[in-house]
Order: sequence, then C-alpha cells, then structure tokens
Amino acid sequence: MKKGELAYLAVPGSELAVRVTPKASRNAVSVDEDGHLKVSVTTVPEDGKATAAVVKLLAHALGVAKSDLTLVRGATSRDKAFRID
Repeated sequence: MKKGELAYLAVPGSELAVRVTPKASRNAVSVDEDGHLKVSVTTVPEDGKATAAVVKLLAHALGVAKSDLTLVRGATSRDKAFRID
C-alpha cells in the first residue's frame, strides 16, 4: 500500500475500528466492502509486537506519524480502536 493511500480516513479526533490478523503471510491494510479496516501483520502476537507493527503499518497507510495514533481499546484483542490526534 502506498503511503497516505487511506489519508481520507485520517480525520483528527476520529476513531478507527480495526480488525487485526497476526501471523499473516504478508503485511497489508485493506478496506472491505462494508468500509471496515483490516490489517494483516506477519508479527507474532506476543508482548505487544503485533500491535506495534499494526501502528506502524496503519500510520503509513493513513499518511500520519505513529505518534498521532493512540490505541483506545483492544490492546490484547484482534478488534482494536485507534484515535487519530
């Protein structure tokens, strides 16, 4: 995915619901037909490594800095919510 391809979703103050697939075959960010964000990362889900990879990948896709994404809920869940600052 190109940097900033999902920039239209990067509205400051908004929350993004994300479905995460850890241990995937490749890193990818996609939007399904219902408009839900899906992030696949190759990282294993232990000690927050997968969440860190999601933040990095999502920030790249949204065209924002990693520090602009705040995890609101779902630290240990596949369903996460991020706030854009």
